[in-house]
Amino acid sequence: MPGVDIKKDDNVRVISGKDRGKEGRVVRVFPVEGRVMVDGVALAKKHSRTGAQRTRTGQQLQQGGIIDVEMSVDISNVQLICPSCHEPTRVGHRLNADGVKVRVCRKCDSELHDG
Repeated sequence: MPGVDIKKDDNVRVISGKDRGKEGRVVRVFPVEGRVMVDGVALAKKHSRTGAQRTRTGQQLQQGGIIDVEMSVDISNVQLICPSCHEPTRVGHRLNADGVKVRVCRKCDSELHDG
């Protein structure tokens, strides 16, 4: 699934699943797997044991307990939020005046700037 339309630092809304309706910033994109990691979405509990790591200065303990871990979400379960009309939208493509292919909001027809 290379060539995905959602990029890092885009704002997206989750449209299905247990976190439906939540919005967040894309932290990481996995185009081959077709998944994205969204900030504050798909949190899972991980139980970790207190562990000791050896260093040159002596023992350093790692904190144990229950930790919240962010999991990835399927890319089909999120929808890009347009920065100009603030609506979840599909992404289109067109060439701008310089002949560069850009992403376009399907609702308000404005360019979606990267980053």
